[in-house]
Amino acid sequence: MRILLVEDDELLASGLASALTRANHLVDHVNDGQKAIDAFKNSDFDMAILDLGLPKVDGTEVLKIIRQKGNHIPVLILSARDSTKDRILGLDLGADDYLTKPFELDELLARIRVLERRQSGSSNNLLEIGQLVLDLAAFTVTWKGELLDLQRREFTLIKKLAENPQQVFNRSQLEESLYGWGDGVESNTIDVHVHNLRKKISAEAIKTIRGVGYRIGKLD
Repeated sequence: MRILLVEDDELLASGLASALTRANHLVDHVNDGQKAIDAFKNSDFDMAILDLGLPKVDGTEVLKIIRQKGNHIPVLILSARDSTKDRILGLDLGADDYLTKPFELDELLARIRVLERRQSGSSNNLLEIGQLVLDLAAFTVTWKGELLDLQRREFTLIKKLAENPQQVFNRSQLEESLYGWGDGVESNTIDVHVHNLRKKISAEAIKTIRGVGYRIGKLD
C-alpha cells in the first residue's frame, strides 16, 4: 500500500517510515498540515497516517478539509491526544481509526491490515484470486500451493491488480502505487515488473489491454 505519513516529529517519522517499508508498504512523508493538504490534492494514496498536533494546519482541520472535498481515503489518526473527547472528534470528522501515542508497532501494523481488508472487502488477511493466494499479514504469495519469491514491488503490483479484478490500470496509476516521490522511474519499469510476474506465476496472470494498461488475468 502507498501510505501518506503526516508527522512533524522527524525521528518518529523516520522510524515509522523504515518499519512500514520493511512491511512492504510505500511511504511518503510530510511534516505539516498544509503539505498534507497539498499531498492529498496532488497524489494518489491508499491510506494516510495522520498526526493531529501539526504545524501550520492542525490535523483535525486537515481531516475536515479532505472529507469536505470528497476524499474517502482511509485515515488512521496517530496522536498523543488521548482523551475520549479527542478520539470522538477525530472519528466524527471522518477518521477510520484512532491510535494514541505511545503505541506498539505490531498494533499499528495490525490496524493497517484491518483497513486493507476493509478496502478489499475481505474478512481475513488472505486475498484469493483463483489459485493465487496473497497473505497480507505475512506478505507471501502462493500459486497453486507453491510459495513464490517476489520482490517488494512485484508483491505490491500483483496485490493492486488482484484487489481490483475488474479494473484496468494505466502505467501512470501503477507507478503511483509502486514508487514514492523520491524514486526514479524508468519508462519501461511497469513492463519489467509485469514480465517478471508472468514468468513467476503464469503467462496469463496479467492481461494487457492494448492502448490502455493492465488488469488481472486468468488465475485458475
